[in-house]
Amino acid sequence: MTRKILVVEDDAATAAYLAKGLAEAGYSVETCGNGRDGLFLASEGVFDLIVADRMLPGIDGLAMLSAIRAAGITAPALVLSALGTVDDRIDGLRAGADDYLCKPFSFGELSARVEALMRRTDRATTGGKPTRIIVGDLEIDLLGRQVSRQGRPIALGAREYSILEYLARHAGQVVTRTMMLEKIWNYHFDPGSNVVDVHVGRLRRKLEEGFDSPILHTVRGAGYRLAPAA
Repeated sequence: MTRKILVVEDDAATAAYLAKGLAEAGYSVETCGNGRDGLFLASEGVFDLIVADRMLPGIDGLAMLSAIRAAGITAPALVLSALGTVDDRIDGLRAGADDYLCKPFSFGELSARVEALMRRTDRATTGGKPTRIIVGDLEIDLLGRQVSRQGRPIALGAREYSILEYLARHAGQVVTRTMMLEKIWNYHFDPGSNVVDVHVGRLRRKLEEGFDSPILHTVRGAGYRLAPAA
């Protein structure tokens, strides 16, 4: 799931610099050059992070953030400003910023702060639980319910995703058909069909076609095991 960042910066060169760097880091970036447009866009509630200059035309950055918070928008915000005294930083945090970075800044530091704010949001959303499961070259994004292997996205149906997530949470262990019937289908009895085998077969094809090594293994007479090839 690509994270969306709103950059509110009136200096065109700085805005372009930020947009380029953040896009190269894998984020989807939208920019605007004044506080009114920033407030309008942020109020749509579709951004994962707001990066805003403090001194903006129209509505300044702190007034914009105060209005965003008053509207109930909780996306984390990073303020950029040439005003760097302790009182300036305090004013920024009290207005609704989650972090405050003084200009001039290095993009490396800004990127690290963006990553930290994203992690904080993930922990708050998931109660501190991991948001990704990695098994060998397979990665599962639990928030976006997206799966990739070797960086290549794999499209799964809802049932296939549920099976994979359950197997991944027990990676390296044998998961029996009975366990999957109870957890995935909520059956507390054997329906006398091969429903598990059919769905696992479809899942295996999607996970392994076009790749050099198997990752979903059948354990004869027992069940299935998700693990990188030995």
